[in-house]
Amino acid sequence: MRLSVFALCCCGLLAACSGRAAPLAGNHAEAVATPALIPAPASLVPHEGSFRFDRTTHLHAEGGVARNVAAGFGAMVEASHGFAPVLAADGTAGGIRFAIDPAISPGAAEGYLLEVGPEGVRVAASDERGLFYGAVTLWQLLSSAEGGTVRIPALRIEDAPRFAWRGFMLDSARHFQSVEQIKTLLDAMAMHKLNTFHWHLTDDQGWRIEIRRYPRLTEVGSCRAAAGQAGRKPDGSPHLYCGHYTQEQVRDVVQYAAARHITVVPEIDVPGHAQAAVAAYPEHGVVDGPTRPSHDWGVNPYLFNPGEPTMEFLENILAEVIELFPGPYVHIGGDEAVKYQWQESSDVQAYMRELGLRDEEAMQSHMLKRLERFLASHDRKLIGWDEIIEGGLPPHATVMSWRGIEGGIEAATHGHDVVMAPGHTLYLDFLQTNLPEEPPGRPKFTSMQKIYAFDPVPAGLEPAQRKHVLGVQANMWTEHTRTFARLQHNVFPRMAALAEIAWTPPGRKDYGDFLSRLPAQLQRYRASGIAYGQTALSVAMTREDDRIEGTVTVELSNPLGYDDIRYTTDGSTPTARSPGYKAALTVPVPTVLKAMTFVDGRPLADTATHWNLDIASQLSRTDKQLAQCPDGGRLVLRLEDDNPLDGPRENFDVSIFHPCWRWPDAQLEGIASVKVRAGRIPYNFGLLREEEAQRRFRAPVAAHGEFELRAGCEGPVLASAPLPARPGPDGFVELQAPLQSAPPGRTDLCLTFSGDTRPQMWVLNRVSLQTAR
Repeated sequence: MRLSVFALCCCGLLAACSGRAAPLAGNHAEAVATPALIPAPASLVPHEGSFRFDRTTHLHAEGGVARNVAAGFGAMVEASHGFAPVLAADGTAGGIRFAIDPAISPGAAEGYLLEVGPEGVRVAASDERGLFYGAVTLWQLLSSAEGGTVRIPALRIEDAPRFAWRGFMLDSARHFQSVEQIKTLLDAMAMHKLNTFHWHLTDDQGWRIEIRRYPRLTEVGSCRAAAGQAGRKPDGSPHLYCGHYTQEQVRDVVQYAAARHITVVPEIDVPGHAQAAVAAYPEHGVVDGPTRPSHDWGVNPYLFNPGEPTMEFLENILAEVIELFPGPYVHIGGDEAVKYQWQESSDVQAYMRELGLRDEEAMQSHMLKRLERFLASHDRKLIGWDEIIEGGLPPHATVMSWRGIEGGIEAATHGHDVVMAPGHTLYLDFLQTNLPEEPPGRPKFTSMQKIYAFDPVPAGLEPAQRKHVLGVQANMWTEHTRTFARLQHNVFPRMAALAEIAWTPPGRKDYGDFLSRLPAQLQRYRASGIAYGQTALSVAMTREDDRIEGTVTVELSNPLGYDDIRYTTDGSTPTARSPGYKAALTVPVPTVLKAMTFVDGRPLADTATHWNLDIASQLSRTDKQLAQCPDGGRLVLRLEDDNPLDGPRENFDVSIFHPCWRWPDAQLEGIASVKVRAGRIPYNFGLLREEEAQRRFRAPVAAHGEFELRAGCEGPVLASAPLPARPGPDGFVELQAPLQSAPPGRTDLCLTFSGDTRPQMWVLNRVSLQTAR
């Protein structure tokens, strides 16, 4: 049972409500709601007085559309507050009135007017979409205060979105989500007034949508064996990771989204990211011989054949896709299609000459232009990633700009519509803090501040070109997101910042004000059963150890920028009355330090962050506390171990081009040896050929390589130990090596493992300096 305020309760689908969320916490005493709306509306004017909302409040609706929205609003209130306001006869005075009024926001179908006075509330819009968003805003006003009885301040809100495309992309190809989990995300999108769900359904690692004409796409293409031990059962047989959506399930998701005024945009990747499809139907690939859905992340080489039989194959697939998705757009991918297979195929090269195409990029453009014509003949529009610009854009294509904003600028300059989704800002698989508690993903973190500051309309565009920026989208890629809990951690609360980019006028955006409204949104998440990430709400710590003096100097901060941090040094949980952090603290060893961020006297995170500042912590570092070596930081990932088969796994911060960890300014006085705990994980990354040549590792001396500790990354070896042929049963090995020499003072220590990183690489888990006994 899903615990969502919006679960089938948004648009009059009350009979199908599957569950009830936990009512908003409180003692049910009368409370005054301070407007804490996300996204912030275009205009909010406060007035004198307030409206009292309680169990006796009635709903009124003028016409069938308004009754539909009013009923959905009542269900939202029931799910969050524990009671449902009654939809009364039209003649009853007072209460909350919903109405379709053509005079409200006539040029903006998603706009609405919300008026609150002492005698009643009126929500009006010219279109059902606007009335729906007005109901969401009113629900947020009610949920801005705790308790069953709420006084809503008198006000007038005139509101409409800045952008028509307010998008969220979910990658269901790399890791699969259930229909119920997707509905949870759609409910959350509705709460944030997002209206476009981009569904990434096909990739090298899995084909997730049933195509009845080609059943092997899911029979073969929806299952893969993971790399390493995760892909094998205890008896040695393959452990397959499978999942796909039947057409009935797809229709269910599309209908569910439509009830929340969300359009679903399917993505069928062409011509690259095609390995799962080619595994199912090898005749539509380029190379001879069978393959299987990939267990490697990154860029894989498999391409669709550009010939006529494959083009018909793709058109037949799209014909079924179009029947399932009534929205105007079909995403055709077009990204990361490395052309090695086409370049090395005599048949493809001959076909290019026959068509008079100058290169492989023109070949891709030729394919996409044909697919655009096919889509147009079925009243659909083609959209693709910004690589579709290369080789020549299809005449009416929309560009989704992910490699920065430059592709969007180029497309808009030439009159093409654009959706801005730059990876460096709006990829939610980038971790949201640099804290060690973050789940696997890309440690080059994307903070809430960075997301919130993004403006999808580049300053350099002319006014006539700016109209081509349809909107903005955040993308949740799932290579490293094995569980739905991890996915929710990555998406929330950053979806709140996305909502404000997409909806709120630039002049109304203010990060400090956003932070003041965010705690109310967290309360709504709790009421909706959303397991939002805690790391950004916690306290971060940097430390400087003085082992000789027996002290640690720490600096505390909150990743979001909240400044009320309370701490204790006696092991107790901080309260609002605990000392407030003002400046760096120097504490003796040992000290148990705990800290929490507070807003209006309440803790922001569920639990306190704590650190045991003892001698052991001064002498040891985990992989996440260490830096990467200067020449190894090009692509750092937080990678998950490949065992155990089920349940929690360790994860490691590592550069996949040069695994090397650095302990800056280490003190070696009195140190006799070094001890490391290391794991070994599959090197399952698809690299471009030029990238493959950039992998760095030292040639091994011992039979299976060695661990090395150096003074500086190119300095002398201070300690080394041979590596075993394989790790222990738990997947780890512990090595200890005597220190051959100890530079005076402080020095940077660099830790590496020799030997090729393919097919498996050793990764550091922890290093400890051992004193002389």
